Amino acid sequence: MCLAIPGKIKSIEYQYDGLVRMARVAFGGIIKEASLDMVPLAKEGDYVLVHVGVAISIVDEEEAEKTFAYLREIGELDELTESSQIDRHAL
Repeated sequence: MCLAIPGKIKSIEYQYDGLVRMARVAFGGIIKEASLDMVPLAKEGDYVLVHVGVAISIVDEEEAEKTFAYLREIGELDELTESSQIDRHAL
């Protein structure tokens, strides 16, 4: 199943000679990169829904926290942590 996960933008930078706007996004303590091309108004501190490395919408903090609580409850945050560990070892 494909799922968009909420995360908080920690920093924003431009890559590929300024053509791609990328963010470092925190997902409950795990940091991953995501493209901000679909959410041009997103700024540092905003919460965004991220699907396969692309932020697809801006959400409020309360909604993000509700989603994290639900993901914790059903055990899906463990999968995110495991995939993050695999990503780090692959680099």
